[in-house]
Amino acid sequence: MASEKEKKMKILCLHGFRTSGSFLQKQISKWDASIFSQFDMEFPDGKFPAGGKSDIEGIFPPPYFEWFQYDKDFTEYTNLEACISYLCDYITSKGPFDGLLGFSQGATLSGLLLGYHARGKLLKEHPPFKFFISISGAKFRDPSICEIAYKDRINARSVHFIGAKDWLKLPSEEFASEFDNPLIIRHPQGHTVPRLDEAATQQLREWTNTILQSNATTTASLEINHKLENGEAKEELKPTTDLQCNNTNGEAKEKPETRVVEGSRA
Repeated sequence: MASEKEKKMKILCLHGFRTSGSFLQKQISKWDASIFSQFDMEFPDGKFPAGGKSDIEGIFPPPYFEWFQYDKDFTEYTNLEACISYLCDYITSKGPFDGLLGFSQGATLSGLLLGYHARGKLLKEHPPFKFFISISGAKFRDPSICEIAYKDRINARSVHFIGAKDWLKLPSEEFASEFDNPLIIRHPQGHTVPRLDEAATQQLREWTNTILQSNATTTASLEINHKLENGEAKEELKPTTDLQCNNTNGEAKEKPETRVVEGSRA
């Protein structure tokens, strides 16, 4: 049986509107395989069958799914609570998950889960999510949701892919501003999972390596503390410094430091 430190970190990956988990998996496969080689990734389908035409018809085979439905202004939502309940059950039964990845509707939903979880609104027994990868994500616009999900900066490490021709370009930038020290990788494409050039690939690889190194340090610390509690070690371990940014002191939010990388290609 593998020890804790040999287990891969798990990522829950949520697809876009009226597509599927299999399609998102194909989209992510455009990226260098080394980026996520040390992670286990799960690609569930949305709770509801697509209620209309899919943009990927003729490109990728059905079935297609959606997580919830919304009006043209994206201020009213149908089946959102059922969707959240479905994902909480999935995370509880299949997790714990270390991080989230999402495209479009899946990224927007992931941000909601992160904000709600940080506020103690859901998944109260689940450990904090360590990181988030957003591709064309955006914020919900219902004030009753915003005042909870985005009340404080979301302190999970995050990287945000924003396309120059994406119709969600400005909402994606606003979304990224809700996170502490977000890494932004810009690309010249539209509303899609972009292909990455060497510079962007290296930047994303370094980002995921930092996540892995931080997790290894934390795991080693927990193992030594466990030995101390059981009398298996004679010296106490000094607390390690978590690279993750924190914003739990109740202070007002400040504009986060934003790192921007130009380097994706069509």
